[in-house]
Amino acid sequence: MKEISTKDVQQRLENGEKLNLIDVREVDEVKAGHISGIKHIPLALLEFRTHELDKKTPYIMICRSGGRSGKATQYLESLGFNVTNMTGGMLAWEGNIE
Repeated sequence: MKEISTKDVQQRLENGEKLNLIDVREVDEVKAGHISGIKHIPLALLEFRTHELDKKTPYIMICRSGGRSGKATQYLESLGFNVTNMTGGMLAWEGNIE
């Protein structure tokens, strides 16, 4: 499983890079604060919403601490998607949130 640190994600966003971020937390967690520009797909709904994703597009998976996003990364990888887990999740995020 590919992984990326919160610092690397933050740096890439600050450099103006367009990243495809998928937040797999629950609705109330995302409402409490999230990275700008995310696509929100709760982990429990991921298998039903894979049709919304493109296998040619690289995605970075996000959750609270990195556990659920790790599961989502492994699941999507098994289907042939190009995905990377953001280690540490939102607990380690030091960038701006909405």
